[in-house]
Amino acid sequence: MGDVGSVTRVGWPRARRVVRLAAIGTGATVAATVATGGVLLGQARQARRTIPMAEAPPPRCDGVYGAKLPGQPVTMVVLGDSSAAGYGVHRRRETPGALLATGLSRRLHRPVRLCRFAVVGALSAGLRPQVESALEVEPDIAVVLVGGNDVTNRTPPSVAVRYLVDAVRALRAAGCEVVVGTCPDLGAIRPIQPPLRWLARRWSRQLAAAQTVAVVEAGGWTVSLGDLLGPRFAAEPARMFAWDRFHPSAEGYAVAAAALLPTVLSALGAGQERRSPLAGRDGVRALPEAAQEAARHAGTEVSATQVRGRDRGPDGRWAQLRRRAFFGVGAAAQSGAAESPTLEGLA
Repeated sequence: MGDVGSVTRVGWPRARRVVRLAAIGTGATVAATVATGGVLLGQARQARRTIPMAEAPPPRCDGVYGAKLPGQPVTMVVLGDSSAAGYGVHRRRETPGALLATGLSRRLHRPVRLCRFAVVGALSAGLRPQVESALEVEPDIAVVLVGGNDVTNRTPPSVAVRYLVDAVRALRAAGCEVVVGTCPDLGAIRPIQPPLRWLARRWSRQLAAAQTVAVVEAGGWTVSLGDLLGPRFAAEPARMFAWDRFHPSAEGYAVAAAALLPTVLSALGAGQERRSPLAGRDGVRALPEAAQEAARHAGTEVSATQVRGRDRGPDGRWAQLRRRAFFGVGAAAQSGAAESPTLEGLA
């Protein structure tokens, strides 16, 4: 996700708005606004003091998984920020890239060559050099996890999404399938207190919905991660968060990887249908509506579809939503990707 210290930037524009309001009016409304602005600034400073800066880089997970299996390796690249890189874990097998590569190899019965280009602290604006490096290895599938740092840095969603779309289009033009795990729910971060937590949740969902629309329009697939992680992390913070209380732990990453794996398989044309269509019109929605619904519901996959042979309806592109029942992660983090019952069950 990145450095939450940068969330302090959100307070200054708000403070300037408070000053302007105070100059043109008085009374309870202005007083309440000033008080709210002061609370937000104080909470942002407290979050900055509480959450430590990134230290050692996450373990490298590049390599060939299932090397003894027959066939040509499938090349998978992982792009994005610290959540894609696996910051917060100490073993190679606990990183999301390793978890996904292991599950993919088992399901396909083929080797998987994994190359990780994700960078701790990256914003969506940092995807371009990652994509350029990824294209050099001629990937078959790309998994992108990005957005948390855009929220904490208050990058306008339109700007963040534009960089993400450019990345997806470049990968698709090279024949690479793309799966994007949309912006996580930063409202689940314990050191961020209400009302700043509520704003962080709102900003996260807005960006996730915008990412979904843009990625599907560009030919990719999305999986919503926010609500999948939020309740689980809130219920078991000591287990699901890493030592810094901001990044996921090994079990937290196992939850995210297990949510992404079926969509990675489907994008490659190898997925068994293990998810249930949402109720009503077999889970088909106009893409903007689908994006809003996915942002509210855990583990929802969104992909382009057709209705009566047409890509678009009166409200835009048609999209298919699919959702699986939640599953436990149990020993995934304790035994590692090579022996993970969670990924084995999904495969």
